Parts: sequence; C-alpha cells; structure tokens
Amino acid sequence: MHRRRFVGAATAAVAIPLVASRPPRVGTSDVVRLHDSVEALVALDAEHGGHAALERAALAGADEALGLQRRSTTQRVRQRLFGLAADFTATAAWSLIDARQLAAAGKHLDRALTLAGMAQDSDMTMQVWNLRAMLARQQKDYGTAVAAAQAAQATHVARRSPLHASLAHARTAVGLANSGDRRGALRSLGRAEDTMGKADTTQPRPIWIAFYGPAELYSLTATVRDIVGDPAEAEAAAHKALAALPENYRRNRAHTTARLALAQLHQGDVEPACATSADVFTIMSGDPLPGRMRQLLGTFHRDLITLAPPRIAHEWADRYRTEWSPV
Repeated sequence: MHRRRFVGAATAAVAIPLVASRPPRVGTSDVVRLHDSVEALVALDAEHGGHAALERAALAGADEALGLQRRSTTQRVRQRLFGLAADFTATAAWSLIDARQLAAAGKHLDRALTLAGMAQDSDMTMQVWNLRAMLARQQKDYGTAVAAAQAAQATHVARRSPLHASLAHARTAVGLANSGDRRGALRSLGRAEDTMGKADTTQPRPIWIAFYGPAELYSLTATVRDIVGDPAEAEAAAHKALAALPENYRRNRAHTTARLALAQLHQGDVEPACATSADVFTIMSGDPLPGRMRQLLGTFHRDLITLAPPRIAHEWADRYRTEWSPV
C-alpha cells in the first residue's frame, strides 16, 4: 500500500473548501492539498450531516484528482491521486447515504471501488465496502449488507489492523441483526469488541475512519442490541456512546440519542423516550435533519403509535412535524 497522509481526528470546518488553482507541475504538494480538502469535507459531515453541497464539493475534488493524475509523471503520485479520487467519491456517496438518496449513492460507490482498485489501496477498498454495507442496510437488502461487511473483513487492511477489523465485524453484526440472526449478530459483535481491545486508538488513522472508536462501537452495539430485542442493553450502550463521543461529532451524537430514545421506548418508558427524542432536535438545531436521521425518528414515531397512548403519539408528531418531516 502506498504511503498516505493521516490525521488523528476530524477537525471543525465551517465552509465547503474551495478548489485551489492548479499548479503547472503535479507532485506531492497536490496530494497534500487534496487530502486537506477531504479532511475538511469529513469534518463538515461530522458537524452537519450529508447534503447536496457536500456531494458536489466531493465530486469536484474527485474530478480534480483525476485531472491531475492524467498530468502526473510518476506512478507513485498517479496511484495516490487515484486513491484520493476514490476517497472523494466515497465521501460523495456517504453524503447521499446520510441524506437517503440511495440510488445515486450506489453509482458513486461503484466508481469509488474501481478507483480504489486502480490505486491499489486496500484502505480505500475497505471504506467502499463499509459504505456498501451501510447502503444495503438502508435499502433493506440485508443479505448484501452482510456480504459487503464480510468483504470489508477480507481486505488486507482489515487483516492487519484491529481497528479496521473491529469496524468490519460491527458492520457485519448490524447486517445479521437485521436479517434475524441473533446468534450470529452477537457473535460478530463480540469479535468487534475483541479486536477493538487490540487496537491502539491513540495512533493516527486515515481520516475516513477517524469516527470509529469505542464510542462508535458502543453506538453500533446499541443498534444491534435493540434490533435483536435487548433494549435494556441497548440503552446502556447508548449512554456509554454518548459519554465517549467527541463534541465535534454532532450528527453522530444526535443519531445515537435517537437510538437511546428507541431503546427507552422499547422498555415501555414512554415519557423518558419522548424527552430523549426531543434532544435530537436540540442537538441539530440550525441544520436540517439528514434523511437517515429522519428515517430513524420515523421509526420512533411508528413505535410510539404502537406502544403509547394515542394522545402522546399525536402530541409528539404535532410538536415536531415541521422539524422532523422532509423539507
């Protein structure tokens, strides 16, 4: 695998990065500049969630990387630029997955996988398979979600990096849980925990996986436990996730809070669940809810209708309809 520039965590960003003017010669400085742009986009996503402007900026970055690749004079720089094009394209795909524009996201992932192959970049290949698993889950194609997560497990980077392996096992657990395989889901979750225990989370890592650590594993544990019918364990895991999440991961915090509300509701704690769900809107105040989060709150509303007195479900919908419903 060719050398890449790594970062310890995403940093705050307040605007879509502008594409700088192209220098006459292509070299390492171009790679560093484009990687900085990817970093800024990932930070923007962590703060605000996926949206159309982020997708456009990511695709512009991919086009620039490919344009520079055609002018490059060394194979090493060409492959790094292919890797960056894959990274930008995967970032565009993720923005659409988060916004629940799923058909277009799949096309971006197909392109990103091709670019990662041309870059001979195992890390980028795993990123694409991880996103493919998430996309398939959103499409309720749980067999494909499991297969994609298992493909992520099989990548070279997952075989040598406990952190990457942990994410791949956790993603497999989510797919199996949705497929109704409780035993397999909990087994994969256990493997995710075991490999996380072997990972050094203080070491630098690629920016795309900067989000993953104990907090995100707790969040995915909450998801799996709730799906397989263990809401008390899901609530405990969600609380641990929220305690460990970095402040700049605002979208992740809101998503985990929605998961906590579901776990409380599934234990019959209707009033605490409604109060917790209200925190989602507070956390995301000032930004529209990404489509994936709206879907999760839609699940909360449907379960609230089933499990709570009709008056409470109607009041919740009336109070939050404007903020929760698609614009």
